[in-house]
Amino acid sequence: MTDPDDPVLAKRARISRATSASLRIGAGCYVLASVLFGTAVLTEFSGPLTASITLFLLLGSAILAPAMVIHYAVKAADRADREGSW
Repeated sequence: MTDPDDPVLAKRARISRATSASLRIGAGCYVLASVLFGTAVLTEFSGPLTASITLFLLLGSAILAPAMVIHYAVKAADRADREGSW
């Protein structure tokens, strides 16, 4: 499957790019939640700060979990194509 016009490979490439972006966004949410948590530890745990930490943790989880599953599915499909093990 080396045809550059193959619709399956084109769709897989689009999914891979979207998944990579989702992985970065989800990880960024975790980083932001960690920074906010550090800020809260150094100052005081106010209501809005705690709500923001919780929001970014939940958002990061909601984005990151499916992105990781799809990322590994795309990698497995690429490997199966290379090895011919479908």
